[in-house]
Amino acid sequence: MEQNIVPTFTPPKHIVSAATIVLNEKKEILLIKGPKRGWEMPGGQVEEGESLKDAAIRETKEESGIDIEVIKFCGIFQNVSKSICNTLFLGKPIGGEFATSSESLEVGYFPIEQALEMVTIGNFRQRIEYCLDESKHPFYIEF
Repeated sequence: MEQNIVPTFTPPKHIVSAATIVLNEKKEILLIKGPKRGWEMPGGQVEEGESLKDAAIRETKEESGIDIEVIKFCGIFQNVSKSICNTLFLGKPIGGEFATSSESLEVGYFPIEQALEMVTIGNFRQRIEYCLDESKHPFYIEF
């Protein structure tokens, strides 16, 4: 007698995130200071049924209190070994007021050079630099 072997399907375990480089009218960058990683751009995981753009807007509001308009999709940084895709956008503030959360101890706008010095984790500084350099858009970086 022949046995029917049904292959088991395991759904992919990828994480997709959306982060935004928010520039105000003075060309200062919005940064949040997280409890684990220090200064970084606002962003986080995309929820099921949510667009990348909507996630970028929601995460910025949740972490900084600032309402933004997404101006442009910039590119993707993919952490291949950890199965994480980080999507990056440029945005501008359209309202809201600074507010901290469980994900942000401090929030503020900083001149670009100062902001780049403040961001010290992993390749986050490179992500900001790529987003600010339109000649690199769209980019796809594997690491």
